[in-house]
Amino acid sequence: MLSRDQASAMLSLQAEMNARIDPDWLKAAYPYLRAVMVEGAEAIEHHGWKWWKRQRRDTAQLQMELVDIWHFLLSEILLRENGDQNAALAVLLGLPGESRSAGGIAFDGGRHRIAELDLLGKLELLIGLSASRRIDLQLFGAIMEDCELDWPGLYRQYIGKNVLNLFRQDHGYREGRYRKLWSGREDNECLAEILDELDPEPADYRRRVYGELARRYPG
Repeated sequence: MLSRDQASAMLSLQAEMNARIDPDWLKAAYPYLRAVMVEGAEAIEHHGWKWWKRQRRDTAQLQMELVDIWHFLLSEILLRENGDQNAALAVLLGLPGESRSAGGIAFDGGRHRIAELDLLGKLELLIGLSASRRIDLQLFGAIMEDCELDWPGLYRQYIGKNVLNLFRQDHGYREGRYRKLWSGREDNECLAEILDELDPEPADYRRRVYGELARRYPG
Protein backbone atom coordinates (compact mmCIF):
# COMPACT_ATOMS: atom_id res chain seq x y z
CA MET A 1 0.00 0.00 0.00
CA LEU A 2 1.02 3.64 -0.15
CA SER A 3 3.03 5.37 2.54
CA ARG A 4 1.46 8.32 4.34
CA ASP A 5 3.81 10.77 2.56
CA GLN A 6 3.01 9.30 -0.86
CA ALA A 7 -0.75 9.39 -0.27
CA SER A 8 -0.54 12.98 1.02
CA ALA A 9 1.53 14.11 -1.98
CA MET A 10 -0.93 12.64 -4.46
CA LEU A 11 -3.97 14.14 -2.76
CA SER A 12 -2.29 17.55 -2.74
CA LEU A 13 -1.38 17.29 -6.40
CA GLN A 14 -4.85 16.08 -7.37
CA ALA A 15 -6.51 18.96 -5.56
CA GLU A 16 -4.17 21.38 -7.31
CA MET A 17 -4.91 19.88 -10.72
CA ASN A 18 -8.67 19.90 -10.11
CA ALA A 19 -8.47 23.58 -9.18
CA ARG A 20 -6.50 24.31 -12.37
CA ILE A 21 -9.27 22.71 -14.41
CA ASP A 22 -12.06 24.45 -12.49
CA PRO A 23 -11.47 26.70 -9.47
CA ASP A 24 -15.01 25.81 -8.31
CA TRP A 25 -14.54 22.06 -8.74
CA LEU A 26 -15.86 21.29 -5.26
CA LYS A 27 -19.07 23.17 -5.92
CA ALA A 28 -19.37 21.60 -9.37
CA ALA A 29 -19.24 18.10 -7.81
CA TYR A 30 -18.24 16.34 -11.01
CA PRO A 31 -19.20 12.64 -11.31
CA TYR A 32 -15.73 11.20 -10.76
CA LEU A 33 -16.94 7.64 -10.27
CA ARG A 34 -18.71 7.83 -13.63
CA ALA A 35 -15.28 8.60 -15.07
CA VAL A 36 -13.95 5.49 -13.28
CA MET A 37 -16.64 3.45 -15.01
CA VAL A 38 -15.64 4.76 -18.43
CA GLU A 39 -11.92 4.28 -17.82
CA GLY A 40 -12.64 0.77 -16.56
CA ALA A 41 -14.43 -0.04 -19.81
CA GLU A 42 -11.47 1.34 -21.75
CA ALA A 43 -9.19 -0.94 -19.71
CA ILE A 44 -11.34 -3.89 -20.78
CA GLU A 45 -10.79 -2.85 -24.39
CA HIS A 46 -7.01 -2.81 -23.89
CA HIS A 47 -7.21 -6.26 -22.30
CA GLY A 48 -9.35 -7.69 -25.09
CA TRP A 49 -12.73 -9.28 -24.51
CA LYS A 50 -14.04 -10.37 -27.93
CA TRP A 51 -14.23 -14.14 -28.08
CA TRP A 52 -14.88 -14.13 -31.84
CA LYS A 53 -11.51 -12.63 -32.82
CA ARG A 54 -7.90 -12.79 -31.77
CA GLN A 55 -6.85 -9.92 -29.48
CA ARG A 56 -3.61 -9.09 -27.73
CA ARG A 57 -3.46 -7.66 -24.23
CA ASP A 58 -1.71 -4.27 -24.04
CA THR A 59 -0.23 -4.15 -20.53
CA ALA A 60 1.30 -0.68 -20.91
CA GLN A 61 -2.06 0.81 -21.91
CA LEU A 62 -3.78 -1.06 -19.10
CA GLN A 63 -1.39 0.56 -16.63
CA MET A 64 -2.10 3.99 -18.11
CA GLU A 65 -5.83 3.44 -17.64
CA LEU A 66 -5.23 2.52 -13.99
CA VAL A 67 -3.30 5.74 -13.46
CA ASP A 68 -6.26 7.65 -14.94
CA ILE A 69 -8.69 5.73 -12.72
CA TRP A 70 -6.56 6.65 -9.70
CA HIS A 71 -6.91 10.36 -10.56
CA PHE A 72 -10.68 10.02 -10.35
CA LEU A 73 -10.69 7.89 -7.19
CA LEU A 74 -8.57 10.51 -5.42
CA SER A 75 -10.87 13.26 -6.71
CA GLU A 76 -13.94 11.45 -5.40
CA ILE A 77 -12.40 10.99 -1.96
CA LEU A 78 -11.42 14.68 -1.86
CA LEU A 79 -14.91 15.69 -2.99
CA ARG A 80 -16.57 13.62 -0.27
CA GLU A 81 -14.38 15.39 2.30
CA ASN A 82 -15.16 18.83 0.82
CA GLY A 83 -11.54 19.32 -0.20
CA ASP A 84 -10.12 18.74 3.29
CA GLN A 85 -6.86 16.97 2.45
CA ASN A 86 -6.18 15.78 6.00
CA ALA A 87 -9.61 14.19 6.21
CA ALA A 88 -9.19 12.72 2.73
CA LEU A 89 -5.82 11.27 3.77
CA ALA A 90 -7.38 9.56 6.77
CA VAL A 91 -10.10 8.11 4.55
CA LEU A 92 -7.63 6.98 1.89
CA LEU A 93 -5.36 5.21 4.36
CA GLY A 94 -8.35 3.64 6.08
CA LEU A 95 -9.99 2.28 2.93
CA PRO A 96 -8.55 -1.22 2.50
CA GLY A 97 -11.81 -2.50 1.07
CA GLU A 98 -14.64 -4.90 1.77
CA SER A 99 -12.74 -7.68 0.04
CA ARG A 100 -10.72 -8.36 3.20
CA SER A 101 -13.77 -10.03 4.72
CA ALA A 102 -14.03 -13.78 4.36
CA GLY A 103 -17.26 -13.48 2.42
CA GLY A 104 -15.83 -11.19 -0.23
CA ILE A 105 -17.56 -8.15 -1.69
CA ALA A 106 -21.35 -8.05 -1.49
CA PHE A 107 -22.73 -6.74 -4.76
CA ASP A 108 -25.80 -7.29 -6.91
CA GLY A 109 -27.24 -9.96 -4.66
CA GLY A 110 -24.08 -12.07 -4.50
CA ARG A 111 -20.65 -12.35 -2.92
CA HIS A 112 -17.55 -11.82 -5.05
CA ARG A 113 -14.20 -13.18 -3.88
CA ILE A 114 -11.43 -11.30 -5.62
CA ALA A 115 -9.07 -14.28 -5.68
CA GLU A 116 -11.61 -16.19 -7.77
CA LEU A 117 -11.99 -13.46 -10.42
CA ASP A 118 -9.87 -13.03 -13.52
CA LEU A 119 -8.81 -9.53 -14.59
CA LEU A 120 -11.90 -8.94 -16.72
CA GLY A 121 -14.13 -10.01 -13.83
CA LYS A 122 -12.32 -7.62 -11.48
CA LEU A 123 -12.68 -4.73 -13.93
CA GLU A 124 -16.38 -5.49 -14.33
CA LEU A 125 -16.77 -5.47 -10.53
CA LEU A 126 -14.88 -2.16 -10.32
CA ILE A 127 -17.30 -0.68 -12.84
CA GLY A 128 -20.31 -2.03 -10.97
CA LEU A 129 -19.14 -0.72 -7.61
CA SER A 130 -18.41 2.69 -9.15
CA ALA A 131 -21.95 2.79 -10.56
CA SER A 132 -23.12 2.20 -6.99
CA ARG A 133 -20.82 4.97 -5.72
CA ARG A 134 -18.59 2.55 -3.82
CA ILE A 135 -14.79 2.47 -3.62
CA ASP A 136 -12.79 -0.65 -2.78
CA LEU A 137 -9.04 -0.12 -2.80
CA GLN A 138 -8.33 -3.80 -2.18
CA LEU A 139 -10.06 -4.58 -5.47
CA PHE A 140 -8.14 -1.80 -7.20
CA GLY A 141 -4.88 -3.17 -5.81
CA ALA A 142 -5.72 -6.64 -7.13
CA ILE A 143 -6.38 -5.17 -10.58
CA MET A 144 -3.02 -3.39 -10.41
CA GLU A 145 -1.29 -6.66 -9.56
CA ASP A 146 -2.90 -8.37 -12.56
CA CYS A 147 -1.64 -5.50 -14.72
CA GLU A 148 1.93 -5.86 -13.38
CA LEU A 149 1.75 -2.54 -11.54
CA ASP A 150 2.61 -2.20 -7.85
CA TRP A 151 1.84 0.73 -5.53
CA PRO A 152 5.30 2.31 -5.87
CA GLY A 153 4.92 2.05 -9.66
CA LEU A 154 1.50 3.67 -9.53
CA TYR A 155 2.93 6.46 -7.38
CA ARG A 156 5.78 7.10 -9.82
CA GLN A 157 3.51 7.14 -12.88
CA TYR A 158 0.86 9.26 -11.18
CA ILE A 159 3.29 11.87 -9.88
CA GLY A 160 5.13 11.94 -13.19
CA LYS A 161 2.02 12.50 -15.28
CA ASN A 162 0.65 15.21 -13.01
CA VAL A 163 3.93 17.06 -12.61
CA LEU A 164 4.50 17.05 -16.37
CA ASN A 165 0.99 18.43 -16.94
CA LEU A 166 1.63 21.20 -14.41
CA PHE A 167 5.06 21.90 -15.91
CA ARG A 168 3.50 22.27 -19.34
CA GLN A 169 0.91 24.73 -18.04
CA ASP A 170 3.58 26.73 -16.21
CA HIS A 171 5.61 27.03 -19.42
CA GLY A 172 2.95 28.28 -21.81
CA TYR A 173 1.19 25.12 -22.97
CA ARG A 174 -2.20 26.80 -23.16
CA GLU A 175 -0.76 29.80 -25.01
CA GLY A 176 1.11 27.64 -27.52
CA ARG A 177 4.59 28.61 -26.26
CA TYR A 178 5.54 25.27 -24.78
CA ARG A 179 8.19 23.20 -26.56
CA LYS A 180 7.23 19.53 -26.51
CA LEU A 181 10.41 18.35 -28.26
CA TRP A 182 13.50 18.43 -26.05
CA SER A 183 16.67 17.91 -28.10
CA GLY A 184 14.78 15.76 -30.57
CA ARG A 185 12.86 13.77 -27.96
CA GLU A 186 9.31 14.22 -26.69
CA ASP A 187 8.93 15.49 -23.15
CA ASN A 188 7.26 12.29 -21.97
CA GLU A 189 10.37 10.34 -22.98
CA CYS A 190 12.49 12.66 -20.83
CA LEU A 191 9.98 12.23 -18.00
CA ALA A 192 10.26 8.43 -18.19
CA GLU A 193 14.04 8.76 -17.92
CA ILE A 194 13.72 11.03 -14.88
CA LEU A 195 11.32 8.65 -13.15
CA ASP A 196 13.74 5.78 -13.70
CA GLU A 197 16.57 7.76 -12.10
CA LEU A 198 14.87 9.26 -9.03
CA ASP A 199 14.06 7.50 -5.78
CA PRO A 200 10.29 7.87 -5.20
CA GLU A 201 10.50 7.43 -1.43
CA PRO A 202 11.51 10.95 -0.25
CA ALA A 203 8.65 13.28 0.69
CA ASP A 204 9.91 15.89 -1.81
CA TYR A 205 9.73 13.48 -4.78
CA ARG A 206 7.24 15.70 -6.60
CA ARG A 207 9.49 18.76 -6.23
CA ARG A 208 12.50 16.81 -7.46
CA VAL A 209 10.65 15.58 -10.56
CA TYR A 210 9.61 19.15 -11.38
CA GLY A 211 13.16 20.37 -10.76
CA GLU A 212 14.61 17.80 -13.16
CA LEU A 213 12.08 18.75 -15.82
CA ALA A 214 13.04 22.42 -15.39
CA ARG A 215 16.75 21.58 -15.60
CA ARG A 216 16.34 19.65 -18.87
CA TYR A 217 13.76 21.85 -20.55
CA PRO A 218 15.32 23.63 -23.56
CA GLY A 219 13.24 26.74 -22.87
